[in-house]
Amino acid sequence: MVQELGRIERPSAEQYVGKRKLLLLPLVYGPPAEAQEGLAIWQTYWEQAQLQIASLELRLGAISHIYHESLAEGGPQGLEYLERVDQRSYHLVQTKSQAGAVLEATESDEFLSETLDLQRCLMMPLTSEKVAHRLHEWFSESNRNRYQHIAMQINATLGENEVGLLLISERHQVQFPEDVEVFYVAPPALEDFRHWLRDWVTQQQQPVGETGSDE
Repeated sequence: MVQELGRIERPSAEQYVGKRKLLLLPLVYGPPAEAQEGLAIWQTYWEQAQLQIASLELRLGAISHIYHESLAEGGPQGLEYLERVDQRSYHLVQTKSQAGAVLEATESDEFLSETLDLQRCLMMPLTSEKVAHRLHEWFSESNRNRYQHIAMQINATLGENEVGLLLISERHQVQFPEDVEVFYVAPPALEDFRHWLRDWVTQQQQPVGETGSDE
């Protein structure tokens, strides 16, 4: 069962006693350094996310386990990796780890590497429709295996009456165990960032020298 934070009325600890709870935060990666407007919205998103997560913890309990897409290792090794690749999620995960949460190995290194390699192949221009079709089939199968592994990791490590936090892209296909209550954390700035990103991508696709003005 998935619930969006903005649509639930002050969940009480009593309501979820004995149940496994999972907070799902969409993983939003930062825009280019020169995109100042996008950076400001992105920073606001993470600030709002931290506040919403803290509010949920007060009602549901402290986070015991953290799951982060792209992490095939947990603990100190996983934190070191996040520090190199994603400072925003690193600081959030580090804070929760220092408070006692365990950073879990979330991905299968084999499935993750396979999916990323196939994604790179699909970005290349292909002349054979047969090859393209088979690559898409292989990619879909690899993706299914990847998300199934993430669900298995959550199921194996999130205990009764515990609270977990999952940071993962919005387009994920993870099918959560039926007995896990999922709370979708949706900071208001998420929609603002979506709009900004759509406009920014449109601008980048315009021919050089075209500004969209009549001057």
